Formats: sequence, C-alpha cells, structure tokens
Amino acid sequence: MKSPVTRSALASILAGAAALVAAGPAFAGNDPVPNPGDTAWLLTSSVLVLMMSIPGLALFYGGLVRSKNMLAILTQTFAIVALVGVLWTLYGYSLAFGDGGSLNPYIGGLNKIFLKGVTAASNAPTFTPGHVVPEFAYFVFQMTFAMITPALIIGAFAERMKFSAVFAFVTLWVTFIYFPIAHWVWGVADPNALVDAATQLVAAKDEAAKTAAQAKIDEINAAVGWLAAKGALDFAGGTVVHINAGIAGLVGAIMVGKRIGYGKEALPPHSLTMSMIGASLLWVGWFGFNAGSNLEANGTTALAFVNTMVATAGAALSWLLVEWAIKGKPSLLGLISGAVAGLVAVTPASGYAGPIGSLVLGLAVSPICLFFVSTVKNKLGYDDALDVFGVHCIGGITGALATGILVNPALGGVGITDYTVLEGYGGTYDMVAQMKAQGTAVVATLLWSGIGSAILYKVLDIVIGLRPAPDAEREGLDITDHGERAYNY
Repeated sequence: MKSPVTRSALASILAGAAALVAAGPAFAGNDPVPNPGDTAWLLTSSVLVLMMSIPGLALFYGGLVRSKNMLAILTQTFAIVALVGVLWTLYGYSLAFGDGGSLNPYIGGLNKIFLKGVTAASNAPTFTPGHVVPEFAYFVFQMTFAMITPALIIGAFAERMKFSAVFAFVTLWVTFIYFPIAHWVWGVADPNALVDAATQLVAAKDEAAKTAAQAKIDEINAAVGWLAAKGALDFAGGTVVHINAGIAGLVGAIMVGKRIGYGKEALPPHSLTMSMIGASLLWVGWFGFNAGSNLEANGTTALAFVNTMVATAGAALSWLLVEWAIKGKPSLLGLISGAVAGLVAVTPASGYAGPIGSLVLGLAVSPICLFFVSTVKNKLGYDDALDVFGVHCIGGITGALATGILVNPALGGVGITDYTVLEGYGGTYDMVAQMKAQGTAVVATLLWSGIGSAILYKVLDIVIGLRPAPDAEREGLDITDHGERAYNY
C-alpha cells in the first residue's frame, strides 16, 4: 500500500487548511463515508490476491518439484493460507495496524486484538482526505498479503522440510518478522485526522486551542511506521512481501541444507504445464495485488494496473530472449520465470512509475534475476530449489531501488505526492534523499528478516528438527508427511 501523508506533508496540509479556513465552510471530509466503487474494487482485489496463493502459487511451485513432493507443496501452501488467516484475525491485524503507543514506529499495538472495535460500521482511511473504505474490506485485503508472503518462502527449501517444521516456522515468522515490517512500511498517518487537526490548528484563536491541535498532530505523526516516516515508497510490497520472503528463503535453504542428490543427479520439474497454469493465475491475481493497493478505484488504480501489465510482458519477453541467446533454445520455464520477476519488480513501483519506466524496469530485471538464479547460485552452491531468493529477493531489491528513480516526474513518474486537501500539493522530488530512503528500507528488511529467520530456523531445528530422515526424503514428503499421493498411477 502506498505511503500517504507523513511528517513531511505537514507544511502542505497547513497551507491547505489555511485556505479552507479562509473559505469558511468546514472540511467536507470530517465524516466521510465509503464509496461503493472503492469498496467493490477492494473486495474484488482481495479475491484476486487469494487466488494468487491458492491455486496460483501452489500450482506454480507444485509443478516445479518432483511428483513425489507435489502434494506436500500443495498442502503446505493451503495450510499456510489457513493458518495465517487465523493468526491475522486473532492478533496479526492489530500488530500490523493497531495503535502501539510509544512503540508505534516499530510495531502496532493490541487495541484491535480479536478484532476489537472492528465492525461493519467502522472505516479505514485511504490515501486521500475525504475518502475511506469499510475497515472489514481493508482488513481482509491486508490478510491476503499476509497469507501469500510466508507461502513464497517454502519454495526455497522445497522437498526437504518437515510439515511440522514449516507449520511452526510460519507461525513464528509472521508474528516476529512479517507483522512488524508491514507496520514499518505501511503503518501510515490517517490523512483525514491529520487534515482535521491541521484545520483546527489554523483556526485556533487562543494558545490553549493551538496547543491542543498541535498535540493532536504530534500524536497522529507518532503513529507512522519508521520507514514510512523516512519517506520510503513501497506501493504494494517490494520490501514487505518480496525482499522479506526472499531473504528468509535463502537463509532457510542454507540452514536446512541441500536436497539429497543436488548437484549429482537431475532434479527436474515434474510438470511445467502445472507451473504455467500457476504463473498465469499469478499474473491475473497480481492486478488485485498492485492495483488494489491504491485502496480506491481511480486513475492511480488504472496506472498501477497498466504498469503491472507492461512490466510483466517486458520481463517475460526479456528472460525468454536472453536465455534463448545464451542457451540456444527459448524455454517455457524461462518465460514464466521472467513473468514472475517482472511482477515482483514492478510491485513497489506500480503506482509511482509511468508505463514506459515500468516497461524498462521489466526488461531490465530479468537479466539480473537470471544471473542470480544461474551464475550466482551455481558459484556459491546453495540449493534455493525454486529460486525464491533469485527472483523474489533480487527482483524486489531491483524494484524497490528503481522506484526511487522512476517516481521522478522527469521520467514519467507521478512525483512525490502529499495527498492533501487541495489538488496540486506535491512534494519536491530529491533523488538522493529518495534513494537513501529506499536503500534504508531494503537494508532494514534484509537484516530484520535475514537475522530473525536464522534465529527461528535454529530454534526449531533444536526443538523439533527441520528435516525428515534421509529415507523419508528419498521416498517423498507426499507419503512420509501426509500419507497421500498427488497422483495414483
């Protein structure tokens, strides 16, 4: 979700509030009501993002493993979706978007635990003063992001981690890694409340009223996640989802160890047909992922939709052509890998870049990811089974950093927008400052997720063990973990 009003927007808001006070009537957004179109689009987007996980990601990953582990990947993915849905409802939403008081820059609080105070009548702000959506719509949309992120991780150590270990890891990982990072980046100020407080400050006639209004502004700003307050831009999850999951996957692949036979025998995908179906579902669902992150149905939504389309097309074509030139044959695996890389890279930039900038990003990211999933992985020898690090983490880093450049209006971007009460209140684009903010977000995500995940893997390895016995791994996790087979011949 894009970053709306933060501390840097206060001057613009005060200027807009002064104009409103001079004009006379009270600001119309003091008691906004949801727009039916926005609500319908957000709920539709939630369904699309759910489809990305099941069946999209499940089929994409399932086709890439050997047939003896197909059912295990499907079960892990589906179970993660269900597990995180429950955790999000009980406390995850509160930790990510609740009020944490003095800790609010780093973690949400428990004021929304068990959905306390969240009703059919409660609203959540969007990014434009005077606009809101039903809080239940926002809650379920954010839930789908929390569901798919840990499901991405399992591709890195596919075919060699026990189901019990996966289940326990995801429970701990979303609690200690995902929920805080979501708050850092997407825990943003309520523009309606900020505009109201600024208007009261401008209209105040005595020092007591001014002090009260200023205190309210300070309280609202204190609720901003620390990376959002630094101005880091992440429209739909380059840091929160992809870098976060990608580095956790790499750490897991290294700590769990290589698959039996890795580097000594062929471990080919058992059904690229399934993977192609899954990748196609991911592409379709990603429109909800990116365009839904605007929370409103307007021109920015259309921009994010178009950018998602062109970047993905460019990345798929780029990977196909580069691999064709290197290996002499155009492969389906390369084509769908490129599409996913493009989707990942455009995610943080989708509402900020222009279509041509997004196309260039898509064309550029595939050779970068291809280099990591082939040359770098082979050189270092880690077994990232389904290239979670090479595609999601590297693609996410590429997109996050590129966002700081492509948002530049001179390159067709939308510029740094303050989303205030009057149109035309844009911030000043400063490439150095923006790239510093983007780099801070990337490094912070890599460190928190990388180190935190390593600790969680180690603890679980000691307590319950991460890996099945060698004979069980050779037989396949379908039978040894679940007592079922994906296929009965």
